Amino acid sequence: MVHIKSILLFAFFSVLLANVHGHKKKAGGGGPVVTYDGRSLIINGSRELLFSGSIHYPRSTPEMWTDLILKAKEGGLNLIQTYVFWNIHEPVQGQFNFEGNYDVVKFIKLIWEHGLWVTLRVGPYVEAEWNLGGFPYWLKEVPNITFRSYNEPFMYHMKQYTEMVLNLMKKEKLFADQGGPIIMAQIENEYNNVQLAYKDAGSKYVKWAADMAVGLYNGIPWFMCKQRDAPQTVISTCNGRQCGDTFPGPNGPNKPSLWTENWTAQYRVFGDSPSMRAAEDIAYSVARFFARNGTLNNYYMYHGGTNFGRTSSSFVTTRYYDEAPLDEYGLKREPKFGHLRDMHRAFRLSKKPLLWGTQHVQRITQNLEITTYEKAGTKICAAFLTNNHTKAPATITFRGVDYYLPAKSISILPDCKTVVFNTQTVVAQHSSRNFHASKKAKITKWEMYKESIPTIQDLEVKSKTPKELYRFTRDTSDYAWYSTRISFEKRDLPMRADILPVLQIASLGHALLAFVNGEFVGFGHGSNIEKSHVLSKPINLKPGVNDITLLAMTVGFPNSGAYMERRFAGPRAIALQGLMSGTLDITMNNWGQQVGVAGEKMQLYTEEGSSKVKWVPSSGPGGAVTWYKGYFNAPEGTSPVAIRMSSMAKGMIWVNGESMGRYWVSYLSAIDKPTQEEYHIPRSYLKPKGNLLVILEETGGNPDKIEILTVNRDTICSVITEYHPPHIKTWERKNNQFRAVVDPVQAAHLVCPDQKVVSAVEFVSFGEVDGACGAFIPGKCVSSKAHKVVEEQCLGKTECTVPFQREVLGDGDGDKDSCPDIAKTLAIQVRCSHSKRSSA
Repeated sequence: MVHIKSILLFAFFSVLLANVHGHKKKAGGGGPVVTYDGRSLIINGSRELLFSGSIHYPRSTPEMWTDLILKAKEGGLNLIQTYVFWNIHEPVQGQFNFEGNYDVVKFIKLIWEHGLWVTLRVGPYVEAEWNLGGFPYWLKEVPNITFRSYNEPFMYHMKQYTEMVLNLMKKEKLFADQGGPIIMAQIENEYNNVQLAYKDAGSKYVKWAADMAVGLYNGIPWFMCKQRDAPQTVISTCNGRQCGDTFPGPNGPNKPSLWTENWTAQYRVFGDSPSMRAAEDIAYSVARFFARNGTLNNYYMYHGGTNFGRTSSSFVTTRYYDEAPLDEYGLKREPKFGHLRDMHRAFRLSKKPLLWGTQHVQRITQNLEITTYEKAGTKICAAFLTNNHTKAPATITFRGVDYYLPAKSISILPDCKTVVFNTQTVVAQHSSRNFHASKKAKITKWEMYKESIPTIQDLEVKSKTPKELYRFTRDTSDYAWYSTRISFEKRDLPMRADILPVLQIASLGHALLAFVNGEFVGFGHGSNIEKSHVLSKPINLKPGVNDITLLAMTVGFPNSGAYMERRFAGPRAIALQGLMSGTLDITMNNWGQQVGVAGEKMQLYTEEGSSKVKWVPSSGPGGAVTWYKGYFNAPEGTSPVAIRMSSMAKGMIWVNGESMGRYWVSYLSAIDKPTQEEYHIPRSYLKPKGNLLVILEETGGNPDKIEILTVNRDTICSVITEYHPPHIKTWERKNNQFRAVVDPVQAAHLVCPDQKVVSAVEFVSFGEVDGACGAFIPGKCVSSKAHKVVEEQCLGKTECTVPFQREVLGDGDGDKDSCPDIAKTLAIQVRCSHSKRSSA
């Protein structure tokens, strides 16, 4: 009988433990153990709320990493998420590169040194607007391969790569169960988007991928993004903008609700108009998710950075997710950075109720909702008051108190009494980014070198028809020359001088230049939505021999969709129209071809390579396929550096031999502006003097107007209304007690970056205001008195506080208000700079 009881007792505890998925320590290992259940991840025995941000190591430089990590920590993050990019680490099969900004181990160790955890997205498919979705080109050439399917060649190489990455992490003891920072890993990525295309092979592949990953390393949890049928050994997670409303929850009661990609903006492609996502909308979405049992939110991206070299996917700009909380240069984009930081603090004040309380949801109306997390018999209680109406504010009565809620907003009450944060009322300061032409970094000695336009006789690779562009270049260059030769009698050509033959080229993408007898005749391109395009241009043909030459180009390889290994680009059909005999198809006329332009092979972008050709002085606009060379000194100060390319068209930029990426300013958006005009030059790439700048201009531009810039966010602002709560730092939770540490006061708070001081008060309004930081517009009711108050409080100071007080800021006498019918908004804009004393 005792034996039976023991068995029953053992069975009971086995069932109990089965409800908490553990990832045990390896033999001899130490440090935290990561487990999870239906509520949250549990790290080293403690439940955690996780505030995460994506920062991709190759999209910045090692010199930037520490600053980015520290700012992420300042922003309230405790977790950094990154992909591991197969094609940069194994560009040639069996040859690995983990140097420079590809040093993922160094990046992860820096994160750990500063006390943050890591989510490792192994992929190997990453999408990420990255060239070929992270796959190395050589993988396309493996016989009989089908990417991301139950396909033996693909699964063999995927497993080899995954094992290589995991072994590297194990060797460096970077997993949590080894005492390292990696608490979670991802296999595959958003596979549900393409799974149906692969039918049964897709379902089998999902199960295989999960089993493979867990089999290779089971010391931490694994997850799959947007995978409704994720096997029970991995966690299914949400990606998107509104996971609080769209995510049905993980596919199992013992898996936590995790949001692995909360898109902080929209990545841009060349030709796009500006697109933003407001800090208020992001905050609302996160609060909504946490109110509905979420315990991890990852901002994709927290810092987007730069697509250096040729790393971006088709048509994606060199600047990546610049609208993230940390912009391309690593500067804080306010108020997004500060508003989300304040929200994280509000969640931390609510941590105990959220993780140990019982959820209760009370729907007041279709749009009004009260969600509480409360632990019975204690004072542990937190509440979310939600107004889901997109236009109308509302008032909710909660526990005998009326609470005002702006439209589409959520208020967080860590003690079920006090509003410490509202998603729509931004207490954090705002900022505006400034680009200043450097006084010190003037470009000198512009020189040029024109590529010769080859003919079929100059090009070694011959074929009847033009070769497919992706397979021909093998991702070694954006460019490939194609040339054919054709002879005409005088009677073959139009007899009238006002009628010219037309060259028509149908291309599968992405762009191309056309030359006839060495003369540039036109440029055509597709778009991110439609890569294919047709270039039709009138041309001059002559009796006798005529050379028709094309420079076809890619703008990155595709990064998404099914069957990525079966995509095509380049010239597809070429014809001459308007001849006396009609239209002549010259697609099968025999073509010569060459990958890359001559200057690439000579490495004209380096000091050694640039000495291999004769450069001539450049003056004014130049022609197609022209190299430009100049020198400049490092800009003054320590601010980030950029180059403005407004006077150029399309091409590539190198500084001291390092590629800054593609530029394309001639591709205008719907609002007749380039998608990107400024391009990041990391300071670590610069010498104090004599920096070599080399540009390959594809279609023609004027280098004389190129500028070297410094970048700052020294214009800071605050916008406060009478409905704004006091600053989040007003409160703390200590010894299970929630309390105010200072008297709660509505106020504008301003802090200059980098220990600068307020040197000028540029705008103050107390009344009505419109516009945004850097471009405020006064309304009808403006107080001149408020400007003096701000100057007294802020000038010469690194930070200042201006209380929202009608009697102090208003223009009326005493308690009288000169515009009593207008709701008051305090808007302040100041400029920060180094004090004369510190700069002396």
